[in-house]
Amino acid sequence: MALSYKAPLRDIRFLTNEVFNYPEHYKNLKSGENADPETVDMMLDSIADFASDVLMPLYQSGDAEGCHFDNGNVTTPKGFKEAYNMFVEAGYQGMSYPEEFGGLGMPMSLNLIKTEMVATSNWAFSMYPGLSLGCMNTIMEYGSKEQKDTYMPKLVEGTWGGTMCLTEPQCGTDLGQVKTRAVPNDDGTYNITGTKIFISAGEHDLTENIIHIVLARLPNAPEGTKGISLFIVPKFLVTDNGEVGERNPVTCGSIEHKMGIKASATAVLNFDNAKGFLIGEPHKGLKAMFTFMNTARIGTAIQGLAHTELAFQNSLPYAKERRSMRVLSGKKEPEQVADAIIHHADVARMLLIQKAFSEGGRSMIYHAARYADKMTEATHAGDHEEAEKLDEKLGFYTPILKGFLTECGIEASKHAIQVFGGHGYIKEWGMEQIARDARISTLYEGTTGVQALDLLGRKVLLQSKGKVVLDYTANIMKWCTEYALDKEMRKFVWALTKYCAEWNTLTARIMLAARKDRDIVSAASDDYLMYSGYVMMAYHWARMASVAYDKLKNGGKETKEFYQAKIKTAEFYFEKILPRASGLSESMLAPTESMTLDLDSFNFLD
Repeated sequence: MALSYKAPLRDIRFLTNEVFNYPEHYKNLKSGENADPETVDMMLDSIADFASDVLMPLYQSGDAEGCHFDNGNVTTPKGFKEAYNMFVEAGYQGMSYPEEFGGLGMPMSLNLIKTEMVATSNWAFSMYPGLSLGCMNTIMEYGSKEQKDTYMPKLVEGTWGGTMCLTEPQCGTDLGQVKTRAVPNDDGTYNITGTKIFISAGEHDLTENIIHIVLARLPNAPEGTKGISLFIVPKFLVTDNGEVGERNPVTCGSIEHKMGIKASATAVLNFDNAKGFLIGEPHKGLKAMFTFMNTARIGTAIQGLAHTELAFQNSLPYAKERRSMRVLSGKKEPEQVADAIIHHADVARMLLIQKAFSEGGRSMIYHAARYADKMTEATHAGDHEEAEKLDEKLGFYTPILKGFLTECGIEASKHAIQVFGGHGYIKEWGMEQIARDARISTLYEGTTGVQALDLLGRKVLLQSKGKVVLDYTANIMKWCTEYALDKEMRKFVWALTKYCAEWNTLTARIMLAARKDRDIVSAASDDYLMYSGYVMMAYHWARMASVAYDKLKNGGKETKEFYQAKIKTAEFYFEKILPRASGLSESMLAPTESMTLDLDSFNFLD
């Protein structure tokens, strides 16, 4: 049985129109001039059709075939090149980039919504155009006018692709160990030499050129992260008239044989005195790279949402059709040989977890997308100070979105296999592919542990001394006061208020404990991230519930059943999922003595 996907346009429009009021938000953006409701609806319908009709049929076949490697050349699975050409011809790649480079000049949030639909239907395919976005954003913010004029038109058009080349064999997340060298030439260019690994879309047959963004060290550069610079290294050098020229000595040594996303080429790239061009200031590459990284982390958060949505969309119809045993409370379908498994409370629990994570995660991402709109606009306008302020704001959200939502995606895919039972373990049903594909999302752009340490260690404790959490929870509690006397909303706002107060207390206690026990920050960080994610998602479910109650009373664009389902799912989230945070609050404060033992003493193999 083939997997299916239908873009959840009703839920997308509920969030954009009724929860976050995107039409009004767009009126305050220069990039929103063309994003009137009619145009946006037309674009969403078009992307939805492309995702379900073109990309979804390639999802399982692409996994079965995988990419082909032959002497440095990589061929994508059957149908991918044709689909990519359709993607380019529709103008999807340049949707949120300036018209001066051939883009549509639309808000970045529309691009993120597009990415959600494309990614849910075929995550492996989405990685090819997706990696280009970070490359484009980095050039837009840090590139010179000449670099923008040289690379942006083709990247925006989609006839050229882009990558991020960070990781090397001896280092993963610890980029201070980067060894790739950049030797200056007399003409202002640099010779780049080194090997980069795990490069998604590093080599393929979809575009005529690939523009690599590469971290490397200049001669006599300071040690560690302070000595890293950033370079543009094209696969093919660009001629004076902007066309593809001679081949640069960048070669693909191999592609990885992976657990999942097999239709996405993950390459080992060798740079052998390849000509590169410095982007930004010398030794400031890490700062510029984080522009790339924040974009990539939001994109990876969308992967968590994508796999959750795909798992739910395919688990639900199966649970309605599959019959097994009778429900404990009595027969639900007496005319049938057994009840549909959706009537069993445990199956309903798993489906509701999927639904709650999907719709709650979508709300979290769409909220952050509003900041991405403003940051992108500031970047394109050359207002670096404003862009950095907004990037800092997004910096608090991104580790939570990336770390928490990708873990939700793995849980949702696990539940999908459970709903399908034995069939979930069989390839043709597709559940095991969702589980395999979802697994990478918690690894790249920094593992969940890295995201957690970034959130607690850097963003919360080091940079803000807890103020970023105080400010965020203050906004939630201010919102809660508006509904404190609302009998329908009271159950949500009281719980939210309690968890927000606890979030601040936990932050303060960890800060105090860290004075004597530095390891507690690392030991508590994973629990802290997940706690933050559960509370943040609770806030979004409370907001959606408040809108649903209002629309039931005063009329909305959706049906009565739609709004009632929102309220019921919010109740489920607060009753059955949010309490998980309480256990995390206890474990994150536990002392670290039990973790500092000599673990070799537990090795009984010798």
